[in-house]
Parts: sequence; structure tokens; C-alpha cells
Amino acid sequence: MPEESNRSTYHHGDLRQNLITAATDMIKESGIEGISLRKLAAKVGVSRTAPYHHFKDKNELLCAIAEQGFRDRLSHLEQRYSKQAEQTEQTNQTKASTLQLKHYMLDYLKFAQMNPELYELMFGRTIWKQQIANESLKNAAYPSFNHQLEVTKQWQAKGLLDPHANSLRLSQVIWGTLHGVAKLLIDGIYTDTAQVEEICSCAAELFTKQ
Repeated sequence: MPEESNRSTYHHGDLRQNLITAATDMIKESGIEGISLRKLAAKVGVSRTAPYHHFKDKNELLCAIAEQGFRDRLSHLEQRYSKQAEQTEQTNQTKASTLQLKHYMLDYLKFAQMNPELYELMFGRTIWKQQIANESLKNAAYPSFNHQLEVTKQWQAKGLLDPHANSLRLSQVIWGTLHGVAKLLIDGIYTDTAQVEEICSCAAELFTKQ
């Protein structure tokens, strides 16, 4: 049977990752509501019961997809920020830091634009409002949130942001601003995506004014 043939090509560990990758693609194509373990099994080419060996239900699968999203996102931010930090040291620090803040914001909004369904899953009510996040997801999500807090502290230390402001609250306000703009873009309220860079420039200038 073809199903048996496909199933035999996967190792136990590989199948879980393949399921997460395929499920992420399904979310991009048809949204969170369009995914199920049965449909996922059919897409990957395994038996209907195979996904249940790795995810007890749809909620656990959604947590795994969001977890992968946060891990990938954090890896991207750490690499990008490290490179920008090196460039900052080689140029006018104030000007370069302001530009760094703008690009940080622009990168966040572009991620939301390019991955609207995944973004909604990672930062929306499906998981967090319903309080279905498991420990594995929390362990991936919180470092991502903490990364912005640490970056905010570094910007404060450089004098780019108000050094006297509460770092946590300042980080939350910056993130809240970005999340708000991201939602407006995703929901189609802001339709001119060409203005995203101008929005980021404006936001960076406002936050850096002492």
C-alpha cells in the first residue's frame, strides 16, 4: 500500500518535525481553522493515527507550531541584532542606533506581514487567551519576549532610549506599538504596505526623543 511505503520513509524523530513543518504550511494556506490531525496525516502521507503518537490533540499541535515559530524568530533576531551591533560600533553610534531601532521595528512588521496566520497563532488569542500554552511553548516564547527587554536595556545604556524609564514598561510599550501596527496590517485596515517603512521611521524618532 502507498501509505505504508510513505510511512516507512520516516524515522520517529523526523516525523514529528515533518508534521510541524507541514502543519505550518497548512496554516499559511487555510488558517488555523483549516487544520486537523486527520488532514495533516493525509498531507504528509501517513496513517491517520500517526500524528497522535506525537500530538495528543489539535491544541498540542498548535502549541508545537507556535513553539517552532518562536525558536526560529529568536534565532533570526539574535543573528540580525548581533550583526547590527557590530555595525553600530563602526559608525556614528547615535545615528546607527536610531537606524537599528527602525530596522528592528521594520523586521517585526515584515514578519507579521509575510506570516499573518503564523503571527496570529504565536501572538493571538487562540493559544494565550484560551490558556492552552504548554510548558514547552512557554519555554520558547518567553526568551523571545525577554530578548526585546534586553535589547531595550542596551538601547537605554547607549542613551538611545530614556535611561531613567522602567525598562520592562518601555519594552512593553514598544512591543505594544508594533503589535498594534502589525494587527492593522494583517486585518487589512492599513492597506498601503509601502508606508510601513515610514511608520517605522516615525516610531523610532518618537521613541528616541528625550
